[in-house]
Amino acid sequence: MHPIQRKKNLLLLLVPTTFSFSLFFNQTMESPFYIYLKDKVHVRPEHLPMLMQLIHKKSVSKNEILLFSGQICSSIFFVEKGLLRLYSADETGKEHIIQFAPENWFLSERGSLYFGTPSDFFIDALEETSLVVFDQQFIDRAAEISPEFRTYNEYILQNHIRELQLRINLLIGSNAQKRYLEFIKLYPDLTMRIPQWMIASYLGITAESLSRVRKMLAHQKK
Repeated sequence: MHPIQRKKNLLLLLVPTTFSFSLFFNQTMESPFYIYLKDKVHVRPEHLPMLMQLIHKKSVSKNEILLFSGQICSSIFFVEKGLLRLYSADETGKEHIIQFAPENWFLSERGSLYFGTPSDFFIDALEETSLVVFDQQFIDRAAEISPEFRTYNEYILQNHIRELQLRINLLIGSNAQKRYLEFIKLYPDLTMRIPQWMIASYLGITAESLSRVRKMLAHQKK
């Protein structure tokens, strides 16, 4: 083959590869997780590509279960689009919702993940959901790469403990109205996305009690 023709063929092979890489890079930069790391965690620009190479993405259907009670949790989920919940079920089958995770929230069963013990909880999707999925090894490696990630990871762990303490205090010492108002403050966009019985389960009250609270608050606004 003539050297000039060989060079042309080589260029034709390189163009799609370059185009694919450029498309992949642009899609990565538009990823909600990439934006979260850049804007919220303040990861340095030179560290972002290294972190993004360590994760993988997953799409799940509505009602798909990501963790069953009795399984050992090995994953941490970041919600790019959609909604997850963490809950338990008692011997009668009644569900007790511990946490919701809408967009830009992390969710995992931390006790099972850290200690390697069977979980008492379920995690499922309440909507069609797009996730970033990673494990404890990602956390350790990301902390080595990015000091900002290490600091932020410590912050969200401590904040998670604080939120759990506040939630326990609300369940022990606050009335239904106070619990509901705190729910709205924490999850301002969820009241129209989830059924009333799920909100009631999270609050530790009956659906009837929640209905009365909502009617009373609506009347106060008039």
